[in-house]
Amino acid sequence: MSLRTLLVAGLATSASAAKLLVGGYGPTSATNANGYIDTLDYTNGALKKISENTEAGAQPAWIDLGLKGKALVIDESWNTPDSSSLHTFALNADGTVNHTAVVSIPRGGPVSTQLYNANKNLAIAHYGGHGLTTFSNVNGAFTLLQNIGYENRTTGPKPQQQDGSHVHHSVLDPTGQYLLFPDLGLDATHIFCIDSTTGKLVEHADLKAPTGYGPRHATFWTSGRKTFLFVIHELVSKIISYQVHYAPAGGLTFTTVDEQSTYGPAVDPATTQYGAAAELALSPDARFLLASNRNVTLAQVPNVDPANGTRVASDSIATFKPAADGRLAWVQIAPSGGLFPRHFEVSRDGGWIAVANQKSGNVRLYRRDVRSGRIGAQVGAVAVGGEPNNVRWL
Repeated sequence: MSLRTLLVAGLATSASAAKLLVGGYGPTSATNANGYIDTLDYTNGALKKISENTEAGAQPAWIDLGLKGKALVIDESWNTPDSSSLHTFALNADGTVNHTAVVSIPRGGPVSTQLYNANKNLAIAHYGGHGLTTFSNVNGAFTLLQNIGYENRTTGPKPQQQDGSHVHHSVLDPTGQYLLFPDLGLDATHIFCIDSTTGKLVEHADLKAPTGYGPRHATFWTSGRKTFLFVIHELVSKIISYQVHYAPAGGLTFTTVDEQSTYGPAVDPATTQYGAAAELALSPDARFLLASNRNVTLAQVPNVDPANGTRVASDSIATFKPAADGRLAWVQIAPSGGLFPRHFEVSRDGGWIAVANQKSGNVRLYRRDVRSGRIGAQVGAVAVGGEPNNVRWL
């Protein structure tokens, strides 16, 4: 057996004991119920909840583990948009969290965060608030820096989802010089250069998506000396690959190199017309690209409760393999384990994937083959209640 094979085999077993954080909205049946930050433990084939914290507001929407020993959580607070907030939690050795600070956010509907400028700054994308904000970070204390809005802009043609700007993600480029913000409502990705001295963002020309596509999330990928940007589009369930060009005088331009359905070549497009693609992420080894599909049931899976023999409907996770030219080769479509997998995360060793199925109130763990990129058998499942929308490996 080669050294590489031995290393991969060792990695594939390293998640046999692990902990995760999952965040979610509170039960929709409850009035003014806070959401939750749960700690999950996976040991000897059993996934269970070991703690719950309800101090992150009504609709915690995103967990950021970019600061050592801390978890940053944003409260989307779409019931009361004037009370959106950024919460800081201390991470304990056993995976539990303690609430340590909260800062009000002046723009409503925050849905994702991105630390940048050597973690001296934080950017927040606002879906319901139609824009973005930036903050300075001094030893974990956050102060508002910018408040940028996209009110009264030309929107896409689908009024139910494109009734205004809906900035959904904040993404740092590989050089650390640029931040990108996909805007589902405006069919555009906003491009900013980072002023490393002040931490402020300087706006450049948008990357325009095809009309009605609704860009939601994005991720960068490098191949040799080339850089690519993959953007997932919620309203058509497609991924577009762009080659990124860095202008000598500053700024980014993009060349489209590929476009693929998140349901692959074998699924009838008529079946997926009401799909709502969500998360997009590279595997830790950067050899595969994964995407989550919502609102189109393609499989039935075992119940979370092993004592219940009733099978349940499942949405899906798609896997592609990027080629050196940025084109995407189809690998697999696999069950997510429930409905509306808003978020998933592959373990750092690549051998496992955790999926938060928002509308099914569960988190599922599956094995994943590091070499082929294929998702395999379920190894754990737990009901967490409410609407889980973010899951992170600790």
